[in-house]
Amino acid sequence: MESKATSIYIESTPNPNTMKFVANYMLVQPNFFHDFTSYAQTNSSPLAKLLFENFSWVKEIFFSSNYITLTKKDNTDWIEVQGAARELITKALTKGVEVGEMVSDFYEKKEPKSEKAPVNAEDEEIVAKIKGILDEYIKPAVEQDGGAISFHSFDKGLVKVLLQGSCSGCPSSTITLKAGIETLLKRAIPEVETVEALDA
Repeated sequence: MESKATSIYIESTPNPNTMKFVANYMLVQPNFFHDFTSYAQTNSSPLAKLLFENFSWVKEIFFSSNYITLTKKDNTDWIEVQGAARELITKALTKGVEVGEMVSDFYEKKEPKSEKAPVNAEDEEIVAKIKGILDEYIKPAVEQDGGAISFHSFDKGLVKVLLQGSCSGCPSSTITLKAGIETLLKRAIPEVETVEALDA
């Protein structure tokens, strides 16, 4: 990434421990993301490494499209640290510090492979409908809140989805899952009985 003028604004998310830092341009290619939960994982991202090195309160870093979400440790107050985080991110990106060295170091938003046996033709049709609803109605809202959701599996009425970014570990994600996602899927697809989330 070349040096470029960068402005960052901060948005709160439904997860009180996670804040969204939004840039004025795309940071990673569409449909790619990366989640860092420790300093040891940051070899592919100089920016993630810099954030962990400078801020001991950082618990998790998530990159997607034009934003970064930072998840803090419980004993930290956002009011005390968000300004410094915004300043560091802005300066680093302006100087050309890479979000990721190569796109191949980032994960494409693909469904995690299920270890279950191949689904039958009837289930394949249901899975296609589930994915369509997730893509059209649910993913945009989840990404606006600084998170990511992807289909994991469907078996005997149970839909499993993978939550990442600000959605992972969010106290309100269970309510969103049941009151929003499950209700929508059950209404649109009678075969769906319940929805469960898997944290990445």
